[in-house]
Amino acid sequence: MQVVIDILENELIEKYPDILGILLRDQTTQKNIFWATDNYEHFGDSYRFNSEILPELITGEKGNVIMPRVHKDKILQLSRSKEMAEVFTPSWICNAQNNLVDNSWFGKDDVFNKEILLKNGTKSWETTKEKIVFPKGKTWQDYVRDTRLEISCGEAPYLVSRYDTTTGEFIKIENRIGILDRKLRVVNENLDSINEWLKAVETAYKNTYGFEWQGDSLLLAREALLITFIENFTHKFETEPSLETIQNIAQIISWNIWQMDGLKGVIPNSCKDETIEIPDFFETRTEIKKCKGCETQNIKSHNGIYCNIMDWDIEKPIKFISLLEK
Repeated sequence: MQVVIDILENELIEKYPDILGILLRDQTTQKNIFWATDNYEHFGDSYRFNSEILPELITGEKGNVIMPRVHKDKILQLSRSKEMAEVFTPSWICNAQNNLVDNSWFGKDDVFNKEILLKNGTKSWETTKEKIVFPKGKTWQDYVRDTRLEISCGEAPYLVSRYDTTTGEFIKIENRIGILDRKLRVVNENLDSINEWLKAVETAYKNTYGFEWQGDSLLLAREALLITFIENFTHKFETEPSLETIQNIAQIISWNIWQMDGLKGVIPNSCKDETIEIPDFFETRTEIKKCKGCETQNIKSHNGIYCNIMDWDIEKPIKFISLLEK
């Protein structure tokens, strides 16, 4: 049986009330995330670059408007690669790079899997079957709490690997290689109580971050993280999680996977030229004042809307750029 990798917004609305609204929320502006691309403007004014992504624009008869990159036509893929440097990484490369991080954390190689070369010349991996053993002085809880971030995350293939973003091939839960996938594997191996499992998984999600410019990719990333949670819960306990639990994870995702211009730390295209009126003896003249941050390339001097993320330790929002000072 072929597994459909596209998460249909119509199904989200039907099965999980209020979830799509949470996944579309921009926690900085308290509006919805916006398209931040011209790829959809042929659908009408509501699909222009600066327009918010509203549920009614991507559900009902519009249920297939947003789809994974692998399902987009080749011309659109090429245009997005050219205009936005959008490049999607094969899962075996995501795995190899995630392995490098874990090799350092564990102090040894091949903890979660071993990279292999296939007969056809492509690369893949073999998942380790044994329970993960942690080095002296570190626990599985430490690993779950370890803070990780995927920059310019697109559909977040480094965080969750439900499918290979370049081929569309579905990946079974036990063989997934994303940063969050690995944390969930560790939780699955160490806890059998639903309440303890949920608490640990919530910690894993709170310590996993990513940001993205384009609204469609951002929504796909958020959806992938949410469905990964549902799939893992169902795989572990052979029943679906409660709606309240799903809503809680969706809320965390809406904070931790956010829309941002990664070079500026602000909402994309939120920096503006300001018109200043300067009175003199005879008339009032106007002067255009450009964004100082854009002119000087100083990330702390932009006049755009700086993005907030949640500091889960204190349960309060903080500006993302404040972390750059630490």
